[in-house]
Amino acid sequence: MRVRLLGIVLALVALLVVGLGVPLALSVSSREAQRLFLDRLTDTSRYASLAQRPLLENQPTALSEQLASYRAVYGIDTVVFDTDRNVIATSSLDNRKPPFDGHSAPVEPELTEALAGKHSSPKSFLLPWDTSKLVIAEPVLADGTVRGAVVTVSPTDNAMAEVVLWWVVILVGGMAALSLAVLVALPIVSWTLRPVRRLDEATGGLVASVMMGRPVPPVDDGHGPSELRHLSRSFDQMAASVSDTLAAQRAFVADASHQLRNPLTALRLRLGNLEGHVDAEEAEHHAAAMAEADRLGQIVDDLLSMARAEGMGGELVPVDVVAAVSTRVTDWEAVADFGQVRLVLTTPSEPVTALAPPGGVELMLDALLDNALKFTASGTDITIEVSIVDKRVRVAVRDHGPGLQPEELDRATDRFWRSTAHQNITGSGLGLSIVRRLAERSGGGVGLDLPEGGGLRVTIDLPQS
Repeated sequence: MRVRLLGIVLALVALLVVGLGVPLALSVSSREAQRLFLDRLTDTSRYASLAQRPLLENQPTALSEQLASYRAVYGIDTVVFDTDRNVIATSSLDNRKPPFDGHSAPVEPELTEALAGKHSSPKSFLLPWDTSKLVIAEPVLADGTVRGAVVTVSPTDNAMAEVVLWWVVILVGGMAALSLAVLVALPIVSWTLRPVRRLDEATGGLVASVMMGRPVPPVDDGHGPSELRHLSRSFDQMAASVSDTLAAQRAFVADASHQLRNPLTALRLRLGNLEGHVDAEEAEHHAAAMAEADRLGQIVDDLLSMARAEGMGGELVPVDVVAAVSTRVTDWEAVADFGQVRLVLTTPSEPVTALAPPGGVELMLDALLDNALKFTASGTDITIEVSIVDKRVRVAVRDHGPGLQPEELDRATDRFWRSTAHQNITGSGLGLSIVRRLAERSGGGVGLDLPEGGGLRVTIDLPQS
């Protein structure tokens, strides 16, 4: 945005420079053309007056010497014609041959106008690329009758040099003005866009800061236009409100889950104490109450895990993924053996380090293994693979359970979502949601697919440190 605004400012300044410079340059060119024309017109008119007697008395030599001297001093060719276009006097050595004979075409229009009794008109502009000479023709009048014409052909080199000099001065002045505009515009643009830049940076980091539980740095620093500062203050208020709301929500989930554990534990103990003291016809209801108490306890535990996952703040730290995964697999082997399920771990020979919140890799793997063990039948394997793909650390957990329908894969990581085919299996529907939240907190993601041979594969991608 800074480059774009600076470009707009420079474009406006350039248009201003061009809008002032071009008319000024043309004005200089027009002024110089007028000055040269008037200067040469005065001489031409004087020689038209002097040519009356030689034309009437047929004495051309009386004027030829003056014309030759005029040419020697100023380099201007002059010719006197009679009404039949015959040369009467000339500034050249050959008194009967015009000095501009090889360039007679530009002279003809002016000579025709002069013999008709008309005066020459000045050029509008004297342009550097116009190499033609200045031709002026004046009629020679005697008693109001045209007796001939005097034509002067003047070089324009000196006047052209003056025009070029002024044009160079105007160009250099325009470039200097443009450079000065750049020097002035840079700090002004930076000062104007500073709140916008801080807003852009804060907007990009708002979600990460809020989700990690970190305070959002204020945008308003007291610099910039008043309108943008007002916008910055409004943004700070909004960010603080969002951060406080999410923090209150997390605190509520954590506190509520924690407060529910003690009553649930007491309820579970009381229901357990009733075992053997319930009538046979009520035993089914007692067993259902025990199952619901266990399910509610699982939900509370998962809510606490979710609150812990969402409350992980601070910066990401390098984590030895191979060591963390190996430790958790070893701890879960006892549970797997009880269900007659084998955990198969495949890791690279060298250490693999990824960026993640402290304890995040272990929490994600616990959720995935717990989920996989619920759906894997006895006598099958759960494979855990750690690898590096495209400079990303990948952890894949694949079970051999019933899997999901293809259209259910996108919803599997939503909170409390469970497939209609798995309603009879204990769980809260929060496991994959916790994994997704921790992976996104690490700058990675979660993917689900249905591998050949059945089951479900959950893949975690984490940034490599």
